[in-house]
Amino acid sequence: MKIGLFFGSFNPIHHGHLMVASFIANHTDLKQVWLVVSPQNPHKTQSSLLNEYDRLHLAQLAIEDDTQIKVSDIEFKLPKPSYTIDTLTYLQEKYPQHQFYVIMGSDSFQNLPKWKNFEALIKNYQFIVYKRPGFEIIEDYGADVQYLEAPMLELSATLIRNNCKDGITIRYLVPEGVRLEIERNNYFKEDGAKAPDKKKKS
Repeated sequence: MKIGLFFGSFNPIHHGHLMVASFIANHTDLKQVWLVVSPQNPHKTQSSLLNEYDRLHLAQLAIEDDTQIKVSDIEFKLPKPSYTIDTLTYLQEKYPQHQFYVIMGSDSFQNLPKWKNFEALIKNYQFIVYKRPGFEIIEDYGADVQYLEAPMLELSATLIRNNCKDGITIRYLVPEGVRLEIERNNYFKEDGAKAPDKKKKS
């Protein structure tokens, strides 16, 4: 089976992530897209991240019963921080019957030479790269790449976290189940502040 791996902190997952995953699942020959939740991204500050199990739970809520998109906790079983090449090596050994593709935006693809074991990545795996405004592909590094014009939302997890912090609704930015879970648990609030009043803010 051909499976696309969409790596991310998903802090939290939002409609922008889901649009890209769904588009790729439906416009390529991949059978599934796995959202690989990274407990600790080597390029991000750990203190800014919600607990990994909470982020995993929110991602699972977001996809509900979608048969094309799955959530993976595979990196929870591996040493931290999470490096893509280590995850791919583990998955290939665990699921030799599958063919794994790496999904990423053109912004991340530009930084590929800075990744751990960059040469092994481009030698052994194929990439599906969705174009992001302002990040044109000027070098493919000899990788096997399929480029896509996926629909883009000007939406970031930072905006969602800031809204939560400021008591501004995140309705329509994330799936409803995710919104309710975030507000119920006061995620991304400072000093344990109360979640926004749903009747007034939603």
